[in-house]
Amino acid sequence: MNYNRVFEIAVDALTGHRLRTFLTMLGVIFGVGAVIGMLSIGEGAKQEALEQISILGINNVIIKAKIPDESTSSDIGMARSPGLSLADADNIARFSEIVDNIVPQRFEPIKTIYHGSNQAAVRVVSTIPEYMTSSSVEVDYGRFITRRDNDAFSQICVLGAKAKKSLFAFEDPIGQSVRIGDLSFMVVGVMADKYIGRGKVEGFELKNLNEDVYIPFNTAVKKMERIPQQSGGQVSFWMGSADTEQIQKHNTPEIDQLTVTVTDLKYIEAATKLIDRILQRRHFNVVDYETVVPESLLRQTQKTQQIFNIVMGAIAGISLLVGGIGIMNIMLATVLERTREIGIRRAVGATRADIMRQFLIEAVSICLIGCAVGIILGVTLAKAISFYADWPTIVSYSSITLAVGVSATVGIVFGLYPARKAASFDVIEALRYE
Repeated sequence: MNYNRVFEIAVDALTGHRLRTFLTMLGVIFGVGAVIGMLSIGEGAKQEALEQISILGINNVIIKAKIPDESTSSDIGMARSPGLSLADADNIARFSEIVDNIVPQRFEPIKTIYHGSNQAAVRVVSTIPEYMTSSSVEVDYGRFITRRDNDAFSQICVLGAKAKKSLFAFEDPIGQSVRIGDLSFMVVGVMADKYIGRGKVEGFELKNLNEDVYIPFNTAVKKMERIPQQSGGQVSFWMGSADTEQIQKHNTPEIDQLTVTVTDLKYIEAATKLIDRILQRRHFNVVDYETVVPESLLRQTQKTQQIFNIVMGAIAGISLLVGGIGIMNIMLATVLERTREIGIRRAVGATRADIMRQFLIEAVSICLIGCAVGIILGVTLAKAISFYADWPTIVSYSSITLAVGVSATVGIVFGLYPARKAASFDVIEALRYE
């Protein structure tokens, strides 16, 4: 059989009724566009979640100081609980078989820093050199805090990318000074720009690390006040934050956050339970801390994303199903319309298989052309969503391959019955058909 001639006949049949062919393709076009668009959103969300989790550290357990719930905590317990402290870190560090590293952090109550007449809204983070190993942050140029800086109570700082841009623009900040509170700090490094997307993973809010300014932990403890204030006859303190100012009525925690790095991912669950028991005992069952497990957040995100993909895939699949039914209807009408043509072709030597191939090729051609247009529509849709809704989207080769495969399958499945019907016509009856 001359396949070139078969394709020519198929093209002639499709172009002979352009509007009908286009309307037949619409279901496939929108179905493929929806598949690619939805999968691109899913893939983009997945990649963003992975990047956000990597910032927190997949092997980490993060403990954050928080206000205890007065309705579930006794006054005696709240008075006795020291809040999150370095002693907590020391107790957790004793389990060296599963705990690799512990990094304390304080968030100083300073929202703005200055360089000359320039100012930057920041979060001042007091930490230790091991902070670099517990997260995915990197130094762009210069250096990070060292043990010597920490031991000597040095007044040095490392700027986040956004803080550097606000204070120094295109000027080199290394060696220059910035004012943090009442103290002057020398800039020794600048952190690499870190994209955090929409800043939330399963409801957990991520801070913009580009606004962080890092100073040695010991320097902050010795030279920056963290003194309880009297408010309404009760002891309270202000926990510094880059975006909130709150008077919190419980004992002042020594630190605001502990990041515990576990030796192996398989120990995450055991380490989390162990940490919780240690803190319950030390804090007299007062829940003035919050435990965040990035690995657990990742699992929840993947589960949510899987459900999202199934729902969106089902919606897109319905579009393709409708498109396939439309193709079957049009092909059945075409078979009846071309009954006499089928009879003539059979009379001059075409076999049933030739007729069947002819109509199958036409059905598959409709789907593949619709698929090509649908791919363009899907990619355009993904870019539009990314631009206007500020959602990350990634069009993967696998989604395009899936779309092409599904389209070809739809063409074969829904074109098979009309093709078999055309091939089953009796030659004499077909020639008589008007």
